[in-house]
Parts: sequence; structure tokens; C-alpha cells
Amino acid sequence: MERPQVEKKIAEALKTYPKGSILFVDDFLDYGKAESVKKALLRLKEKEVLVRLAHGIYLYPKVDKDLGVLYPSTEEIAKAIARRDKARIVPTGVQALNKLSLSTQVPMKMVYLTDGAARTFKVGKRIITFKKTSPKNLLVKGELSGLAIQALKTIGRKKVDEKIIEKIQSILKDEKEENIIYDAKLSPAWINKILMQAI
Repeated sequence: MERPQVEKKIAEALKTYPKGSILFVDDFLDYGKAESVKKALLRLKEKEVLVRLAHGIYLYPKVDKDLGVLYPSTEEIAKAIARRDKARIVPTGVQALNKLSLSTQVPMKMVYLTDGAARTFKVGKRIITFKKTSPKNLLVKGELSGLAIQALKTIGRKKVDEKIIEKIQSILKDEKEENIIYDAKLSPAWINKILMQAI
């Protein structure tokens, strides 16, 4: 008798979540065993109550009458996974460049440094990879200064020109000074210099 009950309880519980919530099997383990919860979530997906984003990851969809289901961004999904795993994440590479408008390339593969488990998720055509890193790389306090460090590492010391430095320093005007000072100490000497010049 457990299964229909589990599905019913989850369907009730869903009403307490805002539309657009990203949900996991772990969110519903109070209602039954993992296997029963997984099956109940799949049935709710078949009934179009939920949308399956990836293995074990569901969306309680917000539906626009013209656009249909409004899907979360890859970053929102990555942040939700990190919250579930109680892990910290920092975007790297092309993604950091993209977020700072230093590149128009939208990466299909998103790579995050994490202090959680290393793993890869396939979300539609997009791939989210969590790469294990040393805690030092996750100690950054400022979102913008953290992105600036990753962006500069991606570009590489030899390819960073004045134009890029000016762009990064103008972006850092929106970052708290104490965050820049703190984060600069965590970065390689050449990046430290660029960050400190922004103050």
C-alpha cells in the first residue's frame, strides 16, 4: 500500500513549494523509502505535475501560457545541487568569462570547483561537472572577485591585455573593497596585482 500513499503525500507536499522549485529525491524521504519516492516522482512526472531535469532531479514547473515550461538556468540547477550536498561551488573557465561579459560564448559544459563530491550531471544537452578542489580555491568572499580570479586564470597570464584588465577592474567597482583585498591574497601574485589595482 505504500506507493500510492507516498505519491499522494508528495503531491500534497508539492503545494507548499513555490513554482519553479528544483527538487530532489532527498527532499521527500520523510514520506517513504528512497525507492518508493523515486517511483512516486516518476509517476508525478508522467502526470505532468513534475518535469524531470536529470537523474534524480525534478522541477516543479512554472508554466507561461505563451512560452510553456520555464526552465531554470544551468547555474540555478548547479546551486540547487550544491545546496542539497551542503557543498560550496565556484564557476570556472568560459562560464566565469561569460558571467563577467568577457566572452559571449555560452558554454554547454559548465565546470564548477567544489569541496563536495566530484560528479557530472547531464541536464538536457547541457553538462554540469563538479570538480573536487582544495578548500583554498573556495575561500573567496566576493562573487565578482571570485569570478575575476577564475576568469583571469582561464585567459592566462600571457594573454591578459590592458583591455581585459580595465574591464575586470571596472567590474570590481561593484565589489566590496574588503572582499577584493581578502580574495587577492588567495590568488596568484600576478592576479593579486590586477585585483589590488582595482581598489
